[in-house]
Amino acid sequence: MVRDLMTSPAVTCGADGSLAAAARVMQGAGTGSVVVTDDGKVVGILTERDLLRAAAGAGDPDHELVRLWMTSRPDVLGPDERADAAWGSLTSHHYRHLPVVEGDRCVGVVSLRDLMGVARIRPATETSGDVPAGLEGVVVAETTVGDVRGQEGFFHYRQYSAVDLAETRSLEDVWHLLFRGELPDAAAAAAFGHEVRRRRALPPGIRRLLPSLAPLGAPLDVLRTAVSLLGAELGWRPTHDIGADELYDQALGLCAVVPTILAAAHRLRNDDDPVEPRDDLGFAANYLYMLTGEVPDPVHARAIEQYMILTIDHGFNASTFTARVVTSTGADLAAAIVAAIGALSGPLHGGAPSRALDMLDAIGTPDRADAYIRRAVEDGERIMGFGHRVYKTDDPRSMLLRSVTERLGGPLVEFSQSVERTTVDVLAELKPGRHLYTNVEFYAGVVMHSCGIPREMFTPTFAAGRTIGWSTHVMEQASHNRLIRPAARYVGPPPPQPVPPASG
Repeated sequence: MVRDLMTSPAVTCGADGSLAAAARVMQGAGTGSVVVTDDGKVVGILTERDLLRAAAGAGDPDHELVRLWMTSRPDVLGPDERADAAWGSLTSHHYRHLPVVEGDRCVGVVSLRDLMGVARIRPATETSGDVPAGLEGVVVAETTVGDVRGQEGFFHYRQYSAVDLAETRSLEDVWHLLFRGELPDAAAAAAFGHEVRRRRALPPGIRRLLPSLAPLGAPLDVLRTAVSLLGAELGWRPTHDIGADELYDQALGLCAVVPTILAAAHRLRNDDDPVEPRDDLGFAANYLYMLTGEVPDPVHARAIEQYMILTIDHGFNASTFTARVVTSTGADLAAAIVAAIGALSGPLHGGAPSRALDMLDAIGTPDRADAYIRRAVEDGERIMGFGHRVYKTDDPRSMLLRSVTERLGGPLVEFSQSVERTTVDVLAELKPGRHLYTNVEFYAGVVMHSCGIPREMFTPTFAAGRTIGWSTHVMEQASHNRLIRPAARYVGPPPPQPVPPASG
């Protein structure tokens, strides 16, 4: 257990002390870190690495405050957690020290050095018995597409902050960045936009079959089938057998036509005629136009565009990893994207925006939020739209979407913000040290509902933008491909067992 390994009491300091004072505390204790506390509660951790960063910044350590250089709201462990949980948290995030918290009080600190004392020594040929559930923290590939830094609440596309891109650029610009590796100048943006717009129309085969497909399933189900038919109609060959230029052309056409397929399927499902795409509207505005048949309010179009930019890619999530695994077999682009859509269809991946809105419906009014959340937490139910597998602090996508909702305004926006405040307070009380905040799904549903997108189209709308991210990863995987073939650790009855004789 962690309590058997930790150093207790932890070496601590205050957030408003100087770096010089904190360094003296570390030196006196002979430790490489100091836990930053406020009235006994952990608010951060300061390490030797942080001191080195500060020194590189040429600041005055006697006047630089600890709070400016510490890691705020660090991961924490409970004293009764297993040592392998501590090892997993430390190694997956490249930490060397983690505070140990009991209730809301810091009772110690555990380090990599503490864990090395109980590490098991194995032969080089023996596979580790510690298999992280869900491959958490396992590096499976190298990528230039982007990264998610969960402890910092930061993610980026290529070399640019995704939030900055969503605040300042169009979706087509970000699409260009992902596909071509750089942001376009005005001339390149115009040329790229022309290439995209001319590919928006449905191919003849899909146009002919879609009316019979649309009533058979939800729009995401129809999209999965339509993409498979699209690849067949256009004769897409395995990625193993084609060059980068041909794959790029396929990907560009696929990403351009997916919104058209989704909008047409939705309208046909509701006994409305599909609306043809327009060449004078951007990606998000055209999508809203094809859904509703009306040119959207520019404020709504920009809100959906920003949502799509924020969700166009997000590291090696389940659907992206699925697309890369399928591509690693040399399969065609359609097969990879169909597989990604299948992964997205699971409620633990792509279904949360509508479920978060369902939760708001169930709460009904602000005065009922406290009791609803308390009951859900006490019953062990998941609070939809809160918490994230990667982010241990505020989800930056949620923070920007919150500001987008403020621009949209309306009773739902005010209600959702009230529920968020109540939920954060209740979770802080009942789950101290867990640091659960809104994720992207909480405000995504509010944004889409406020812009006129029906609830059953929330996840398909996500897919309309994420297809660009999936396709980017397919192209990267194909460019330096190796079959993804991990190993598994067998845990069944020891073999070989004698085969019993057939009965009778």
